[in-house]
Amino acid sequence: MFRIINPIASCKKYGVSMWQCPQFLFIVMGLVIIVAIMSTYFLAALRIGNPAVVSLLVLGVGALLLIMNFIITNSFERMAEVSKLKSEFIHIVSHQLRAPLTNIRFSLDFLTSAKMTQTKEQQEEYFDILKENSARMSDLIDNLLTVAKIESGSFPLSKSKISLESIAQKLIQKFKSFALASNIKLLFFSADHSLQIVGDSLWIEQVMENLLDNAIKYTRGGGEVIVKIYQKKGKVFFEVRDNGVGVPKKDQKFVFQKFFRSDNGFKKQTGGTGLGLHIAKKIIEKTGGEINFSSKENQGSTFWFSLPKA
Repeated sequence: MFRIINPIASCKKYGVSMWQCPQFLFIVMGLVIIVAIMSTYFLAALRIGNPAVVSLLVLGVGALLLIMNFIITNSFERMAEVSKLKSEFIHIVSHQLRAPLTNIRFSLDFLTSAKMTQTKEQQEEYFDILKENSARMSDLIDNLLTVAKIESGSFPLSKSKISLESIAQKLIQKFKSFALASNIKLLFFSADHSLQIVGDSLWIEQVMENLLDNAIKYTRGGGEVIVKIYQKKGKVFFEVRDNGVGVPKKDQKFVFQKFFRSDNGFKKQTGGTGLGLHIAKKIIEKTGGEINFSSKENQGSTFWFSLPKA
């Protein structure tokens, strides 16, 4: 109801004119339907003497117009959403590609310059920059392709019994040096070493890696990240808790949306496309599970997902 009586806010949300705004068109067409129903009633009453036939005719016309209203409004809403996502996509991609491309160009200029004296250490440093920024661009493209596959329905998921603990142990080892360099304590607890779920090990690992990576990136030096695996009501839970910057309350409803990054993410100057959590949510849901979080700004966040026990 709030959206219907606030078409201006809806137009601003989608960035379209009033006559392209779904909520404004819904109101206009609603008024048209009312006028059409009243006109039908009076015309039918004048030409048809049977009240029952008049009522059925009015109900039929009203139902047909309501269906048409819903279809047209829904179509405009989808078009507006696509237009909005297209603008966000261009903004995010251009922003995410600009920095690594600039770094690559600068590094190549340095390495190919004959006027500058280059030591072996300097050359290795700039080759590392090239490697790192190439990887960033590759990750962005991979995430965009994954989102495209999910939305097109061509997202294959194999299913087999897997141990979340074995994946978690591998990821703990992978992120140990990252956490140590950031002065963050990384802890792991598993309530039952035999817990298994049914899913695609590669994609489930990507979800776990994304949650753990985010927790470390958004935790200040001296903090801690706690990883837990436990069973509850026939489901296996994977939980990552941190005492980092947290997610502002006003941003929490957008966390799993495409391209979204909270203000805290920009303040901490962490890289990211805003696609990781969106992809994670889709993977867990397609595997038959649930993913959610709780967070308090400047106190930390707890992200978790649950899947049926194998």
